[in-house]
Amino acid sequence: MLILHTTIAIVGIVALILKVKVDPVIALIIGSLYLGLATGVGFTGTVTAITGGFGDIMAEVGLLIGFGVLIGALLHAMGAFQKMVTLLVEGVGGRRLPYALTAAMSTVFPAIYVDVQVVLAAPVVRSAGPMIGRRGLPLMAGALGTGIFAGYVFVVPGLAAVSIAGLMGIPLGTWILYGIVLGPLTAILTTLVFRQILRSGFWKPAADESVGDGPTSEEDDGPEEHGGTTAAADAQRAATPPLLVCLLPILVPLLMIGGGAFAKLFGLTHQAVSFIGDANIALFVGLLGAYLLCRRVLGSEGTNRALGEGFHTTGEILLITGIGGSLGAVIAETGLDEILAGLFTADAGAPVLVSILLAWVIAAVLHLAIGSVSVAAIAAAGIIGPVLGSIDVSPIAIGLAVASGAMFALQVNSNFFWMFKSLVGLSTQGTLKTLTLVTALGSLISLPLVMLVGLLA
Repeated sequence: MLILHTTIAIVGIVALILKVKVDPVIALIIGSLYLGLATGVGFTGTVTAITGGFGDIMAEVGLLIGFGVLIGALLHAMGAFQKMVTLLVEGVGGRRLPYALTAAMSTVFPAIYVDVQVVLAAPVVRSAGPMIGRRGLPLMAGALGTGIFAGYVFVVPGLAAVSIAGLMGIPLGTWILYGIVLGPLTAILTTLVFRQILRSGFWKPAADESVGDGPTSEEDDGPEEHGGTTAAADAQRAATPPLLVCLLPILVPLLMIGGGAFAKLFGLTHQAVSFIGDANIALFVGLLGAYLLCRRVLGSEGTNRALGEGFHTTGEILLITGIGGSLGAVIAETGLDEILAGLFTADAGAPVLVSILLAWVIAAVLHLAIGSVSVAAIAAAGIIGPVLGSIDVSPIAIGLAVASGAMFALQVNSNFFWMFKSLVGLSTQGTLKTLTLVTALGSLISLPLVMLVGLLA
């Protein structure tokens, strides 16, 4: 009954949003209340889980979202992302740009928290999409989504990758050897397949895109809105600093966070190192830099206008993100992980491919239910780790299977889903067609690769 009620809650949320056109915040709360009460969490327990889940996710990512969105708003107002898009298109060409993006996200950026990645990269996706073609926005969105999560689950120091390796006793050196191949390979293959799907007429811009969401939309940015004349716009572009300087508010935080992650990886635990590498501090340093640059280019009035747009977007994203955390907390209270642990133990000693598939299924089901890739990966690794000794399969293969399954079909019970929707500028349906689909494809595409590892390792 627990799995049935969880399925009803998730399907009900999707139906309320897509069919009844209920606002996602209201639909998520209804789903959370139903699940808690139907599964015996209780009246008090359900309310506690909803409020606690909201608070926990805000404590974890609230400042990151706020600072990151404001950085994006300020840099967009300065024209920094337009410069970057032009350079990318000229450097690799529009056709290869999605592959360059997904390869970079799955190899260079796993040290960065996934929420920060999407906040910083979404403006590039939205700006580059129209330059690629009429299917450019969904293709770039899909490349971004699969790149982020392929790197997150397979490539060290991605949180999910490091967590699985640690919980299952897999040496990081061994994981790095396999993960650095599987991560970008999965991302690039998924983007190739997704591009073919888009050619079938699958994408409907009128229903799937939500022009106007986010601080980086290419809506009316004409002279009437920003100063009155084309000459003024030309003057603003001339005053914009070189691209490298414009991107320092992004690059410096990335270096700070990445440096902190690698320092921890190599056992450097000094408080000063932890402070400098803290994502909240790093993003604030980036925000301060973006603010000073924007004041220099746009002046006080233009900077305040850009900040106002950023604050408007931040409020919407924070509320939806927090409610997504509430649903995840209610699901965690139901005890679904204990049922799955019993299933895996019962099948101990199964053939290699069956064991890998079962590990994948456990992680995938946990992700579908909980809505968090990292939590699903950690929970699945915690469930399977104790029974690894009775499974005649290489631990690295089981660990990679958990990583692959934890990536499967990120959807509406994930706070990241709603961040992605708002920041990239998609409807709920469009986000299901991009983020949900590419993470499902990436998970399925990586599964046979993991099985090959299991047969060879």
